Amino acid sequence: MNPRLNPQLNPHAIAAIYRFEMARMRRTLLQSVVSPVVSTSLYFVVFGSAIGSRISDIGGVSYGAFIVPGLVMLSLLTQSISNASVAIYFPKFTGTIYELLSAPVSHPEVLVGYVGAAATKSIGLGLIILATAALFVPLQVQHPAWMLLFLVLTAVTFSLLGFIIGIWADGFEKLQLIPLLIVTPLTFLGGTFYSIDMLPPFWRTVTLANPVVYLVSGFRWSFYGTGDVSVAISLGMTLAFLVVFLAIVRWMLKTGYRLKT
Repeated sequence: MNPRLNPQLNPHAIAAIYRFEMARMRRTLLQSVVSPVVSTSLYFVVFGSAIGSRISDIGGVSYGAFIVPGLVMLSLLTQSISNASVAIYFPKFTGTIYELLSAPVSHPEVLVGYVGAAATKSIGLGLIILATAALFVPLQVQHPAWMLLFLVLTAVTFSLLGFIIGIWADGFEKLQLIPLLIVTPLTFLGGTFYSIDMLPPFWRTVTLANPVVYLVSGFRWSFYGTGDVSVAISLGMTLAFLVVFLAIVRWMLKTGYRLKT
């Protein structure tokens, strides 16, 4: 039977890809963990302490604590995309992708191995940043199960997006094109540092077209029980992104888009 058509996943194949990617993270610990944590800590110092002390509470939450979910989500999105895109792009760049394509490994196994490793790194980083945030601001999580759910779903969803970018990119500059020009601006304009209720009605309506608003709002709700949109809508939008990205990845792997040529 063709292994790529076998509905049963081979855990040994998944584990091999997963372990290789996790080992790569350990070799680049300074870049993949230390650098994002230090950068986010600077946000806490500047916005949480220096500026936050001059801004009144938002919805009964101090400004320093209010921005924590948004900053975690910012790091989660960027790192999930970066981890997954680099993971699949480098085998293409070095030519080792053909060894993987010719091996008795199914497409779902490749996807689970790469995306699982990228999501694991991002989730670990998100938890480290949360622990770091607790050193700067008083932090509370009213709904820890929901917090973990949004953390995992977001990491997996945007690891899928990173996987798509890694397959699509045909040069190093394209790996950063979408994250820098689209994802990061959307995150900054998606309620990371403010509540959209603070905006005039017209701009509040415009902001609701930003998909990142729903991710940040749902994640913030899990901390303080309040968000810019309903938590059900936030969860539904997150799942919708997951389904869309999964469908795109499935098409890419099935057709061999930019993998076999």
